[in-house]
Amino acid sequence: MTDKDQDDMTRSVHAPLARRDLGPGRLGTYSAFGAAAGAVPLPWLPDAVARRIRGALAHDVAARHGLSLTPAARKVLAEPSGVEGPRGFTGHALQFIAGKVLSRVGPLGMLAPLRNAAQTFVLGHLFHRYLSGGRDERSVRIDVEEARRVRRAMDQAILHAITTDVHGAADDAARPAEDLRDQATVLTDGLIIGAASLPGWVVRRLEASFDEVLTRTKG
Repeated sequence: MTDKDQDDMTRSVHAPLARRDLGPGRLGTYSAFGAAAGAVPLPWLPDAVARRIRGALAHDVAARHGLSLTPAARKVLAEPSGVEGPRGFTGHALQFIAGKVLSRVGPLGMLAPLRNAAQTFVLGHLFHRYLSGGRDERSVRIDVEEARRVRRAMDQAILHAITTDVHGAADDAARPAEDLRDQATVLTDGLIIGAASLPGWVVRRLEASFDEVLTRTKG
């Protein structure tokens, strides 16, 4: 057993009781910060701000599970561009030009903030899910190799959820003791409730995809 392993095991024994519940309000605030970073009208700066926000979020989630991130692991999780690292000069310039063009086309100008908000939410939600039940390592220190594996699983889960027939946990519809609505109300209620249920359906599908990808990588 190496000195690092002994140190990690000692820390795991003496680690304080973690407050694991991240809470939708806290994660929603991080997502709002991510959206604000995507709205910054300057090249390079949005990604730099996003790294700070995502890094703080990754640290927050890990700390709530009584775990620590190495600097390299935090960098992998915080990078907006994925495990391959930040884009070069050309990539930043093209992204900035595209953002300026889209900002002139009404609602399309919201694409970058919404994308950043969604990416921030996915990081926090799936990282918390991984640490809550998908992690097999006993060390209290998350190293760069583990972070890369988790980050790849996150990125692949998004594509997997879109392109694969994956089934998440069912959302049991609430039923009243007696339905006193007329047919028109039933129809409009169905549309509104369906729209309100869509984010939850997307999250459950993403969770199922993430679990499948993680299982494959372990196998």
